[in-house]
Amino acid sequence: MRGSGEVVTMNAVELHEVTKSFGAIRAVRSLSLTIGKGEMVALVGPDGAGKTTTIRMLCGITQPDAGSLSVLGFDLRTQTAEVKRRIGYLSQKFSLYGDLTVDENIEFFAEIHGVRDYRPRREELLEFTRLTPFRARLAEKLSGGMKQKLALACTLIHTPEVIFLDEPTTGVDPVSRRDFWKILASLLKEGITIVMTTPYLDEAERCHRVALMNEGAIMVADTPANLKRLLNGTLIEVVCSELRRAVAVLKDFPLTREVQAFGDRLNAIVDDSKRDMPKVLHHLKSQAIQVEDWRVVTPSLENIFISLLTEHHVSESEGV
Repeated sequence: MRGSGEVVTMNAVELHEVTKSFGAIRAVRSLSLTIGKGEMVALVGPDGAGKTTTIRMLCGITQPDAGSLSVLGFDLRTQTAEVKRRIGYLSQKFSLYGDLTVDENIEFFAEIHGVRDYRPRREELLEFTRLTPFRARLAEKLSGGMKQKLALACTLIHTPEVIFLDEPTTGVDPVSRRDFWKILASLLKEGITIVMTTPYLDEAERCHRVALMNEGAIMVADTPANLKRLLNGTLIEVVCSELRRAVAVLKDFPLTREVQAFGDRLNAIVDDSKRDMPKVLHHLKSQAIQVEDWRVVTPSLENIFISLLTEHHVSESEGV
C-alpha cells in the first residue's frame, strides 16, 4: 500500500510539450512522451538530438523551460525529492570511486540514498551482477564491462521503481554488453521501468518501444515492429562491385528512392521489386557495375531511422 503522500498512476513517466534551451541552442523542442509502468523504452538519435537532456530533466537534475514532466505521478517541478527517492540514474560518466573496493562503492551509494540495512541488498546485487568473486577488488582494477555492472548495482541499491540509463553499454565489449542486457531483462521481470538512451539500434530493438529523436524532437515513437512498417516501399539489398560508385549511380536513378551503404553492400528502396529491379540491374550493368547478388530484406531500425532523417531533410529543403 502506498503512503499518504503518494499518487496512484498508470504511467511511470509522462512528458508534455517539454522544451529546454541552453542559450541560443534549443536542446529539446515541445517533446511529449508517455511511458507505462514496466516498460523499457529507448531514446535513439544522433549526438545533439536531446536524449541526455531529456533524461537529466526526468531525473530532476535539469529544469525545463516549459512543459510538464512527471515520474510515478509526481510533478518534477514541485516534488523533485519524492521522484529522486524512487528512481535510479546511471549517467554516461557515472563516478565510481577507484580507490574503493566493489563492496565499499556499493556501501557508499547505500549511505547516500539512506539505505541503512544495505548488506542483504548488496549480497543480492553482487550475485545478480555476478560480481561476488570481485567484491574485494578496487574499482579502478575492474574491466569496462565490470565497472558498468558495478555502476548499475550502485544505481539499484535503494530499489528504485524507475531507472534511467544514459548509453550504459557504450565502450563495453560484446560479451559484457550481452551480460548487461541479461541483467536488464531480469529487472523487467521485477516490474522495474527502464528508460535508456543508446547509440546501438540493435539494442533498441530489444525494447518495448523506441523513440527516434532528432534536433530535440521525437520524430516517431512506437514498437520496433511497427516502426519497421513505416518504410514506404520495398528494401533491396545489393552486393556489387565498386560499391561507392554504385551508390552514387543509384542515387540519381528515378526508380530508387533511397540508397544507403552498409558495409560491403547497399540497400535501395524501390516501389515494386518485381517491376523495378530488372531496370535497376540493367542500369547498374550499363554503368559497368557488376551485381553479384540481390534480395528483398526486412528493414532494420537503422534503415527506418536513416529514411526518416532523409525525409526530414528533404522536407526542410523544400520548405515543407
